[in-house]
Amino acid sequence: MTTLLHLDASVRGERSLSRKLSRAFVQAWRDGDAQAQVIERDVGRNPPPFINEAWIAAAFTAPEKRSAAQHEALRISDELIDEVERAEVIVLGTPMYNYGMPAALKAWFDQIIRVNKTFTFDLARGDFPLQPIMADKTLVILTSRGEFGFAPGGVREHMNHLETHIQTCAHYLGVARSQVVAIDYQEFGDARHQESIAGAFERASGLAAQLIDLHGTPLRASA
Repeated sequence: MTTLLHLDASVRGERSLSRKLSRAFVQAWRDGDAQAQVIERDVGRNPPPFINEAWIAAAFTAPEKRSAAQHEALRISDELIDEVERAEVIVLGTPMYNYGMPAALKAWFDQIIRVNKTFTFDLARGDFPLQPIMADKTLVILTSRGEFGFAPGGVREHMNHLETHIQTCAHYLGVARSQVVAIDYQEFGDARHQESIAGAFERASGLAAQLIDLHGTPLRASA
């Protein structure tokens, strides 16, 4: 049985293309794997709090030495980390805001990437002291962008700070492989945009089937 963590980061409701695309992917997965379990987390409508000094102090205090207030400061973080730990596949629907992540999605990553919970820190490893604790997860990014040319080799590749930032952070959640499906030309609203929408939904459905077939249930094998 595969467990998917389905996140949406758009602040929009039914107008959101990234929400529609992520829902289509999850539905295609369910159609192909009736035993799949899906954890829903909507950070766009219910954003996690930003970390603060009290959070940092609590995170760097040994669990047995934390005060009641420090345990409370980490309560949401613990809940979000538990969801990631339970999932084999992270399905992330997100728009591109100002060429990067929505603030709520960055807050989600900040709550989860935590020393001795999702990564360890050991200077004996030399110049690369950080190492993720979890492993072998798959990330699927389903996104919508206002412009175009953000893919590798595109005219705006250098401006794509969404996928690159997500994939860098996701390493510390144990993500071993990732896939991206994107809708482009949203600000243009022309025929290219309509073609991009149709193509993205087709790719999302095909990707779900491909991942189920490739990895089986549960999804474990390397891509």
